[in-house]
Amino acid sequence: MIDTARPAYDELVARLGAPLGVEDARARWGSLVQEARSGAITLITRERSEWAALVPLSEVPGLLSGLPLVPVSTARGKLGDLVRQVAHPYTYEPVLLSRHRRPVAALIAAARLIEGPAPRHLPTADVMLLGGGTIVLALDAHGRTTASVRDQEGTEVAFGSGDSIGRALDALEDD
Repeated sequence: MIDTARPAYDELVARLGAPLGVEDARARWGSLVQEARSGAITLITRERSEWAALVPLSEVPGLLSGLPLVPVSTARGKLGDLVRQVAHPYTYEPVLLSRHRRPVAALIAAARLIEGPAPRHLPTADVMLLGGGTIVLALDAHGRTTASVRDQEGTEVAFGSGDSIGRALDALEDD
């Protein structure tokens, strides 16, 4: 009998690779969180029926404010419970993972990756700021507004320009 209540994850596995069990994810937790900060997505399962994804902040749908915030070190120990929490079919509420009270990655229901829009290629201004980055706005020699996005280390990761601040932010492109 086919379980129609459970989303089909074949497309995600083909796109992102096989999921890790909770114990395997715990063993690699530090590196997985760092990879998520760099844009990688990792599928994690609990008892083969509950699926979550460790994702960069840019993959979290909607506003980040008001979502549960769990320190990365605490999340490692509670990973099985967190996978169950985010994969709950009636809520699918993401959990933000933090270091020093700053969101750095998130756990979301893997079903959100199936149902939602295609992943955004560029991080939004809000996500960059929440992740510890900065955005510098300036006027160039031609009177156009420029927006330069820098990560926590000060490296420029995106640049955009336009005839207004909003258009400069909308035009952000990877360097």
